[in-house]
Amino acid sequence: MRTKTFILFMAVLLTVTVNPGCAQTGSDKTGRAGQDGQKDQILTDQQKAAVKAILSKYDKESLTAEDAKAINEAFRAAGIRGGQGQRQAIQEAGFDPEAIRKLAPPPGRQGERQQGREGSDGREGNQGDGGQDRARPEGQGGGGENGEKRQGGGGGYSLEQAVSDRAQLTTIAFDGLAFMTGGFGCNTFLPPGKVSDFFGFQYMRDVDAGELGHNTSFLTTIANNVLAILNDQQKQQLVALAREQDPGISQLAYQRFPLIKAFCRLKDGDTPSGKPSLDGEAVKKYTSGIYALSGQLAYRRAQVLGGIVRSFDQTQKSALKKLVFGDSRTWPDIGDQLDKKSLPHGVHVAVMTYASELFSWYQGSIEGDAYFCPEGHGTYFGAFYMKDMPAMGNPNYSISTSITGDNGQQFLNALSEGQRAQITGLVDQQRSSLDEVVKTRRAIAGMLRGFLSSGSVDREQVMTLAKRYGELDGEISYHYAKAFAAVYQTLTSQQKNTLMKLRNLEGYECKGAFLYSQPIAMPEIPNTDFLFGAQAKTAPAAKTAGNGFVLRSSTVADGGQLPVEFTGDGASATLPLEWSGAPAGTKSFAVIMHHDAPDQTKWYWILYDIPAGTAGLAKNAKGTGTLGNNSVNGRTEYAPPHSKGPGAKTYVYTVYALSSSPKITVPPAQVSREVLLAAMKDLTLDSAKLSVVYSRTVSTNNELEKGRP
Repeated sequence: MRTKTFILFMAVLLTVTVNPGCAQTGSDKTGRAGQDGQKDQILTDQQKAAVKAILSKYDKESLTAEDAKAINEAFRAAGIRGGQGQRQAIQEAGFDPEAIRKLAPPPGRQGERQQGREGSDGREGNQGDGGQDRARPEGQGGGGENGEKRQGGGGGYSLEQAVSDRAQLTTIAFDGLAFMTGGFGCNTFLPPGKVSDFFGFQYMRDVDAGELGHNTSFLTTIANNVLAILNDQQKQQLVALAREQDPGISQLAYQRFPLIKAFCRLKDGDTPSGKPSLDGEAVKKYTSGIYALSGQLAYRRAQVLGGIVRSFDQTQKSALKKLVFGDSRTWPDIGDQLDKKSLPHGVHVAVMTYASELFSWYQGSIEGDAYFCPEGHGTYFGAFYMKDMPAMGNPNYSISTSITGDNGQQFLNALSEGQRAQITGLVDQQRSSLDEVVKTRRAIAGMLRGFLSSGSVDREQVMTLAKRYGELDGEISYHYAKAFAAVYQTLTSQQKNTLMKLRNLEGYECKGAFLYSQPIAMPEIPNTDFLFGAQAKTAPAAKTAGNGFVLRSSTVADGGQLPVEFTGDGASATLPLEWSGAPAGTKSFAVIMHHDAPDQTKWYWILYDIPAGTAGLAKNAKGTGTLGNNSVNGRTEYAPPHSKGPGAKTYVYTVYALSSSPKITVPPAQVSREVLLAAMKDLTLDSAKLSVVYSRTVSTNNELEKGRP
């Protein structure tokens, strides 16, 4: 039976771990918290004897990775923690502690918990190593501001490793197990660090020579050190960025829900009539939109962080250089640098995240920025819920680092030969897409690094790359969903029972959904029919029964998530619209955007007297038609929605084909939705609608403690 290695699992809610008084309970001789967040252990003579007895079973000249894992497990079982005391005892026993560490490096990707919005340790949670034995050879961190090498850190962690066949197969198998034994709500659970992750933080924690990369103190310590170095103006820029990005962070989570729902429908055989399978092109287009939002968040973050870096004075640069990338032992253990009571909880957590990423980005390299774990893609299948849920709220919970590899292999063993082939075949099927993912991440990371030296980076090119990245993730996920669904539908009752035992979550019930890792009530999920049907090659448009008059947008599909750019939480832009199939005799068009609230109908955009030859409206269209008022502020302008309150809200765009221009006798400022509808009553030849959904999170005392990318 494989030896299992355990690490401190940082499964605490952000209100606990963001507080250094909770997460950092002591420090060692260097002023840093020990590997388990406690004071570095001074071994007793009995413990030293135990170290010697454990090592006496092994030949130091022929140690293997399995030997090293077994040694570390024995140390843990004996209560002997990592640190200087343990290293000294190993040396006294005649062994090289560094050799043992290289053979069985500290757990990297698994056993980690998301610590909030972008966490007090707010990055990827529980990322498995795909069953690989990953040595950490001698090495240094990435280049700094001028590309020079930094001390600390180690090699052995790379994009090439993450996409290796072995790492990918066990990860895919683990995803399949989670998907076939879970449900929609479970699948919405996602570590927030999975998005906008181009700033090298994940790499920095994985190569940490201090072996604290996955300790609850890691992010808070470096963030506080950075904040102590920044001046007041620079800190306020981080606060402003956090306030700005807060709504988009939630929006991205909600935008994933329709895709997850469609995958579940496929598994359960609940597909639209005549559409038995997913439409690969529709899936790719939809995930392209998700990653476009992620790209917007990353671009803006890089823009602000880059400006701060360019404003560093020599004293700040010198202070930052003393904080070595890849070696947390060089980071002093200092107190909280922000007054948490002065900021909404989520904003405070985002600021801490930005401060930590500012350091990893400034001191790192493109390769570190582009780095991701094997579980970096196809995140719609519930693997993170299955792995993380037992640790939720348990700060001292330990999780096996071999869970992905072991359970993935046991899942494969439970399948028939034919079923297994459908899963193992995904490795080859996704290889070209995964290779392009690596190239795309490197390209995005390289472009964003331009902000370190310049205030200008080609936004359109970054967005083009981000959208392509989304298409690649969609293609990978599409193949996963099809294979998982096909296997699930052929499972015997005995196989299902076996898989449920492997899930090992008896007593856990997912009653709603998750906004990242925060439980929420089940939101309204837009109709997902558009993600099915091989012939649906473009975003579906709403149709009427008349002459085929249709309305669509190049930006969002009917029933899709309205990008934050077109709301008051973003740039307040008007959505680009296109229509076709207007009936003969059309002399004029009108457009209304409204929302049916429980107690009233609100309208946000009224445009009439649009010439008959018009086939659509560009983004932020001007000079076309006449603006009416809106119900938000009564002005003759577009009033972007803010979607007050949690959960999804539906907004409807309607284009009217009219037999003549409406006869309106009041000034445009008095043209409400009711006035325009009355004027068009006998003139409407046909109409077409496009429905979109938008969600936002309201900051309250109970605001999500986790759930931001």
